[in-house]
Parts: sequence; C-alpha cells; structure tokens
Amino acid sequence: MAQYELLEKFESIKHRYAEVEQQITDPAVMADMKRYVKLNQEYKNLQKLVAKFQEYKNLVDNIETGKEMLAEETDEEMREMARDEIEASEEMLPKVEREVKFLLVPADPEDGKNAILEIRAGTGGDEASIFAGDLFRMYSKYCEKKGWRLEVTNANEGTAGGYKEIVAKVTGEGVYGILKYESGVHRVQRVPQTETQGRVHTSAATVAVLPEAEEFDVELKESDIRKDTYCSSGPGGQSVNTTYSAIRLTHMPTGIVVTCQDEKSQLKNLAKAMTELRTRIYNMEYQKYIDEISSKRKTMVSTGDRSAKIRTYNWPQGRVTDHRINLTLYNLQAIIGGEIDEIIEKLMIEENAEKLKEAAI
Repeated sequence: MAQYELLEKFESIKHRYAEVEQQITDPAVMADMKRYVKLNQEYKNLQKLVAKFQEYKNLVDNIETGKEMLAEETDEEMREMARDEIEASEEMLPKVEREVKFLLVPADPEDGKNAILEIRAGTGGDEASIFAGDLFRMYSKYCEKKGWRLEVTNANEGTAGGYKEIVAKVTGEGVYGILKYESGVHRVQRVPQTETQGRVHTSAATVAVLPEAEEFDVELKESDIRKDTYCSSGPGGQSVNTTYSAIRLTHMPTGIVVTCQDEKSQLKNLAKAMTELRTRIYNMEYQKYIDEISSKRKTMVSTGDRSAKIRTYNWPQGRVTDHRINLTLYNLQAIIGGEIDEIIEKLMIEENAEKLKEAAI
C-alpha cells in the first residue's frame, strides 16, 4: 500500500473512530449489551490505530516540511536542522509504517477476551505431572507480571507433585490474544526426580487456552444441564470432604462435563463452572473458525492443531526451542520463571507477517 493510500486510509479510519465514539455514548446502544461490548472493543482498536497513524503522518509531514526548508532556506544552520529532521524521520518511517500495517490487519475478535487455561500431564507418568506443575508456575508468574488475575477452578494433583490436570481462569486486558500462542504440546527433556540412574527422559504436558465466553455469547437452557454436587477432594481447609460444595455440570446436548471444587461455597463453584461450561460450548464453534484459518495459513503460529508439539524445554543444555518459528533460546531458568515475553513477541511478529501477506496490505 503506497504512502498516499495509507494517508487516505487514515482519513476514513478517523471518520469511523468519531462515529464509534459517538455511538458508544448513545443510551440505545448502551442498553444493547452485546452491541455495546462489540463497539467498545472496536473503539479501543481504532484508538490504537489512530494514534499510530498520527505518528506516521507526523513523520511524513516532517519530511515534507524539511524538504521545503531545504528548497527555500539560505541560512546554513537552518538547512542543517532540516537535513537532520529529514534523516531522523526517514529512518523511523519504515518501522512506523510496518506497525500501521500490522494494526490494519483485522484482529481475531476473540483476542480481547479473558481466557480459560488448561494444563494436562501427558506421556511421562509422574514426571509429566511435575512438568505440568512447572508450566502452571511459569504462567502464574507471567500473569502476575502482566497484572492479570489467575483463579484456579479445578485441580487434580499428581502423586509425586505437580498436577495431572489444572484449570484456571485468567482475567485481564487482551489475555486471550497473548496467551493463545501457548496452546499445544510442551515437551521437557531432563533427569526426572524419580530417576535413580541419571538418565534424561522426555515427558510432555498439553496446554489449551480458550477464549472465555461472555454470557451473551452462549445461551444456556437450565433444562439442558444436569448438576451434581459432591465433596471436595483437594486443598480447601476444614470443608474438604465434609460439605457438598464441589459442582459437576453435564451439558446434555453436547456431552460436555465441567467440574469446580476450588471454592468452599457451592454457589461460587457453580458460578465458575457455568462460566467454564459456556466457554467450552462456545469453543466448539470457535474451533471451526480456527480450523478454517489453519487450512489457509502455512505456518500456524497461534491456532490450528492443539495436539501439535510446539515447544521443548531441555534442562541439561538450559535450552528452550519453539518449533513453530525455529526459535532457540538458552535462558531456560528465566523462561520457566515466567519470562516468556520474548517468545510470545516473536510469535506475534511471525503471525502478523503472515496476516499481512494474506491481506496484501
């Protein structure tokens, strides 16, 4: 897209931005929650785009003004200032132009949502459960750093530590759009705590990140849900095994079952279980959308087959390899300690580059 086309695009986006800004203050729009949430998300996206476009336009204007000064100005000091301004602006322009183009690529409408994070031990017995626990701590620390809230809804502990399965809700701004890159099979290569002869074993855990469904995304009929209560079987203080606070919900039409036993209150567990059930039903449809994209895109970065091996953590060499983009880093301890920003940023760049090719912007 040429410079003049981008600037023309800026004018139409500014017009849409003003339009949406007016609509979200309209009482009739605010009364329609589904429409209001959708417009509010569009407003936030347009806000970022308008700010980046303005930065781009300022650089273009600086270059034009500098060239005019060079053509008209006779004072050598002023001419030198103009040359410096042109040079600095021309140096920055390609980077800002790329950023504008990335923002012009339509975002996944789910990116702004909260997420349900699931980690399940795979092959490797007790060591797989221990590794699942390591991954959960990694994400916990990452969420803490991002200022997100992480709430465990269900956990099944491993016999030697870690988790056979753990499910948590992550709340914050743009959670799904960032954490979605973590879906897939994570592999660990190390000497397990249970190994007596010092041999390196390979174990695995599966991570699934689902966009949390809003209440208006899925309409649940009470008659379609079977509710069972039972005693909690994990940590939870004096109420464990004494009160029927744990909840199991079965959605008859789909056969989806969710459980929640993290809270001492049955009502709180029910609310969390309903959120998760809604999300799982919603994701049955969302997966169709993912599959459609994956069939068109060559290197699926954030979507596609959730059973695909995406990353290997090699303890003996302190190495982490992300197989989707052939990225290898030698700072395993920092990464397992929650420092996964570099990996996610590189995955985002790769995906955005693919989207740009598709959109031919």
